Amino acid sequence: MRLSVYLSSFLVLAGSSACALPRPLVGPNLASAPEGMSREAWVHANAAFGRVQSDGRHPFPRQLLAIIDYSLPSSERRLWVVDPGTAQVLATDYVAHGSGSGGTWATTFSNQLGSLQSSLGTFITGDRFVGVRGVSLRLRGLEPGINDRAWARGIVLHGTPNVSASRAAIGTVGRTEGCPAVPRESARRLVDLLEGGAVLFAWYPDPQFLARSRFLDQTSVPAFLGSPSP
Repeated sequence: MRLSVYLSSFLVLAGSSACALPRPLVGPNLASAPEGMSREAWVHANAAFGRVQSDGRHPFPRQLLAIIDYSLPSSERRLWVVDPGTAQVLATDYVAHGSGSGGTWATTFSNQLGSLQSSLGTFITGDRFVGVRGVSLRLRGLEPGINDRAWARGIVLHGTPNVSASRAAIGTVGRTEGCPAVPRESARRLVDLLEGGAVLFAWYPDPQFLARSRFLDQTSVPAFLGSPSP
């Protein structure tokens, strides 16, 4: 399901938000999203990175930004690791969503324990650990009511054999209990890049998320969604 289905709801809710609007703090290439990523994901991810950077309340030693674009199907590469200062893409890969969020397309998201759904919004990466799925990376959600139960839910980035290029090619990428799972062979490299205070931003144009998040750059909405219909 593509973004156009949600445009009307987005515009109504965005206009009603009274939150302060964070400004992107990245450099030269904000206008050009990495290849394959939606412009919406890119603009809002940069705003989220800027918000965390300017907020100063969270440990933030890794100046890297990971972006998951859940508006894309799981059969496409939809995870990027970017240096926000230069817009250089350091890694891109496949990533699964929760089984409660949908099939090939994720359309439903939750912050609730037991939902088996992925969460949206802005996270800070924690420390690595070795669990039942191998090397994994803890995620702390920064957005109340949107993803702040991620730590308690055990939402982590981990590897799995159910996510791979070969499975994506035939449309059989596995799903998870809510974790962003990546190919097993990619997990260690991604953990090495992101461990200990990088920003991870998960995007989808969910109307409630768009209305409630304080980390989105809603000033960009007219630029790429146009004006609401009369």
